[in-house]
Amino acid sequence: MAAKLGILAGGGPLPGSLIDACRTSGRDYFVLAFEGQADPDVIGEAPQAWVRLGAVEEAIGRLRAEQCEELVLAGPVQRPSLAELRPDRRAARFLARGLLNKGDNGLLGAVVRTLEEEEGFRVVGADTILADLRAGAGAFGQVEPTQDDEADIARGVSVAYQIGRLDIGQAVVVRQGVVLGVEAAEGTEALLQRCGALQQEGHGGVLVKLPKPGQEKRADLPTIGPKTVAGAIEAGLAGIAVAAGATLVIEPAQVTADADTAGIFIVGIKPNDYYADYDVA
Repeated sequence: MAAKLGILAGGGPLPGSLIDACRTSGRDYFVLAFEGQADPDVIGEAPQAWVRLGAVEEAIGRLRAEQCEELVLAGPVQRPSLAELRPDRRAARFLARGLLNKGDNGLLGAVVRTLEEEEGFRVVGADTILADLRAGAGAFGQVEPTQDDEADIARGVSVAYQIGRLDIGQAVVVRQGVVLGVEAAEGTEALLQRCGALQQEGHGGVLVKLPKPGQEKRADLPTIGPKTVAGAIEAGLAGIAVAAGATLVIEPAQVTADADTAGIFIVGIKPNDYYADYDVA
């Protein structure tokens, strides 16, 4: 029997997919939802507790009380200011290492190490529980990228590699070889909104979303869903490229149907086919 799973819930739909997977498999689970981050409608009637981000003592205590052995980090968490965080003593000790000044991968990697090495939990990736939601290789639906799209994908992979090495973001929008925007703290949806305002006549461009080189994939694995597709359509893009086997696709049937209806492509790629040093294994 699988160990009881603690779902550390941030924003977006991913916590709901994990809850559904646990229910389907009969696995025992508990949701620790972060106030101001997780969506109550996504958490629904799941067994749960809500804590603020700075209340680490309370969070760890509740996970132990619920006898959770494995943990999964699910969904994005927007960084609060130090005043908003109001760290307890345990959180303050963690922050004293200067980790709040690091990029997301550096910070989340430190969180994973702390949970395992200091607290004794096992941290697993969401993709190990939702293996059927991993992006496949090739076009998802009826629309394939054109030769011009392939050139934009290649440019996007190169840029994504560079910003990923700097631990800045996972996504970039490229149109006719021109970088319209790169993802930073605002997230992919805000990136798409920003780039939509820059669109001009001509070919639409591509959203390329990939793991950062050397990323801690048990936290913040790239994820797309219906909202991503809607954002790409609204921005006037020609399509979306993601890393095959290293991206989660929430509601894949809906994602594919929406893309086909709008006439845009979604394609799973191997980044090192476009940029030799880009290893997402």
